[in-house]
Amino acid sequence: MPDYRISRDKDGLLPWSWARERLDASHNYWVATTRPDGQPHVTAVWGVWLGDVFYFSMGATSRKARNLAANTSCTVTTEHADEAVIVEGKFAGAADASVQATVRDAYKRKYDWDTEGYDFFAVRPLLAFAFTESAASFAQTATRWRFA
Repeated sequence: MPDYRISRDKDGLLPWSWARERLDASHNYWVATTRPDGQPHVTAVWGVWLGDVFYFSMGATSRKARNLAANTSCTVTTEHADEAVIVEGKFAGAADASVQATVRDAYKRKYDWDTEGYDFFAVRPLLAFAFTESAASFAQTATRWRFA
């Protein structure tokens, strides 16, 4: 939209490091999935970003688990809309056994929560975009970050 004053060149665009800081720091995340009938479903979760993968826990019979079993496309966002990071990706199922311990340690540090007995699941990003909003400025990525 013309009133957004988004730059057409790369000057002033948000770097990926800005997005990663917010992905790492977010306490809560929103995960959007699609129900088998095509209706959207959004829920708040705890999670951690390790490398460029998002990990979270869920019950096997939860709505999001059933949605992801039918359609692996999902979106993960940070908790603050004024410094939003939106990641579109694919649900990759349960994290490898070798990664589970690393995720547990990250959860313990971040949430002070003992996750013994919980399984963690991975979302692999396909693309991401972000924006920031304040009284003094508004900036948005004019291009998306793409993942291999």
